[in-house]
Amino acid sequence: MANIIDGKAVSAQVKEDIRIETEKLKAQGIEIGLAVVIVGNDPASQVYVRNKEKACEAVGFNSYKYALPEETTEQELLALVDKLNNDDKVDGILVQLPLPKHLDDKMIINNIRPDKDVDAFHPVNVGKIMIGDYSFLPCTPAGVMELIKSTGTQIEGKECVVIGRSNIVGKPQAMLLLHQSGTVTICHSKTKDLKAVASRADILVAAVGRAKMITADYVKQGAVVIDVGMNRDENGKLCGDVDFESVKDKAGYITPVPGGVGPMTIAMLMKNTLTAGKDHHGVK
Repeated sequence: MANIIDGKAVSAQVKEDIRIETEKLKAQGIEIGLAVVIVGNDPASQVYVRNKEKACEAVGFNSYKYALPEETTEQELLALVDKLNNDDKVDGILVQLPLPKHLDDKMIINNIRPDKDVDAFHPVNVGKIMIGDYSFLPCTPAGVMELIKSTGTQIEGKECVVIGRSNIVGKPQAMLLLHQSGTVTICHSKTKDLKAVASRADILVAAVGRAKMITADYVKQGAVVIDVGMNRDENGKLCGDVDFESVKDKAGYITPVPGGVGPMTIAMLMKNTLTAGKDHHGVK
C-alpha cells in the first residue's frame, strides 16, 4: 500500500510559515495585499475565489475582491487591471480564469504587471521559468514540487514523466523537474505507447484531465504518483486522472483527490503574493 501524500497537511505548514513571516512584516509596518478579480457567475470560479479570500485571511494578507458583471467589456476590465497595477496597496493581482467568452484571457494577463502576476502566467514570468531565473512559479506545479519534497524523494537523476502539456501545468511542471536535474519526458495525446513510457517513471505527474485514465499498468512499482486531475466519475464523485484504487497498491507514494494537489495550489499563491510583497517593499 502506497504512502498517502497529505496535501492538506503540507499546505497547512506552508501557510503557517507565511503567516509567521507576515506577522513579522506587519511589525515593521508592511502589509501584503492580493487583489482578486472575477467576471461573471461561474460557480466553480466563485468557490475558488472564496477559498482564496479565506487563505488571505488565514495568513494575514489584505484581500481585495472585484466582482464584475458578466457583460463587463474588455476596456472596463483593462482599466481595472491598470488601476491595480498602479495601486501600492496591491502586491499581487489575480484575474480568475476562465473569463466570459467575449473577453480575451491572453490580452488581460499580458496587461498585468509581471511583478504583480502572482499566477506566473505573464510571458515575462513564463520566460523566466524557462531559464530558471524566476521570482514566481505557477501555483499548481510549484505545489507539486512541494509535495514531492515532502516525501523525501530526490529528483536528481530520476526518470520523471509528465502526462499533459498545458501551459498552466504540464510545460512548467516539466521545467521545474528539469531544474532539479530530473530526466524529464512530456507525454500527450499523440505519444506512442503511453503505458510503456509512463511505467518507466520514478516520478509520474498526471495532468491530463481524464477521469481515472492512469491505471496500475501505467505505474512503475514504488513510483511517486502525483495526480493533478480534478474530474467527476460516473457517479458524479470527485476524482483525479489516476485510478486511485488500482494504483495505490503499486505506487510508493500517491496523492489523493481531493486533498492532494488542490490545497497546495492556493498555498503557493499565498507564497507568490508574499514574495511579491517583499520585493515591492525591498525586504530580503
